[in-house]
Amino acid sequence: QVQVVESGGGLVPAGGSMRLSCTASGRTFSRYDMAWFRQPPGKEREFVASALWAGRSTYYSDSVEGRFTVSRDNAKNTVYLQMNSLKPEDTAVYYCAVRAYNGGFNVRLPAEYRSWGQGTQVTVSS
Repeated sequence: QVQVVESGGGLVPAGGSMRLSCTASGRTFSRYDMAWFRQPPGKEREFVASALWAGRSTYYSDSVEGRFTVSRDNAKNTVYLQMNSLKPEDTAVYYCAVRAYNGGFNVRLPAEYRSWGQGTQVTVSS
């Protein structure tokens, strides 16, 4: 079993910044990808960003490209999401997900990830 725990959510004004953290523990894979998804109110879960095991490979959705930065610390089994220039439309529950490294295929698909955190609420006020 892999346990995934997010932290760092809260309320922030539009234009502000926030950093989310996610730590995986338990029986983690020897090589694994970590990703962030979000679910806005009344909408489906969507891909935000991912950091693959290789570390140098990162992916972003078009809506956050240039504003968000994903990074990871493998020694701590932790992935971070630095969110800048936040907009009200970034309001969502943010989830962290972990999967065994598979060479970088389908990083944007929620179904590809087997281990999920409980989510952390991010609210951006206008």
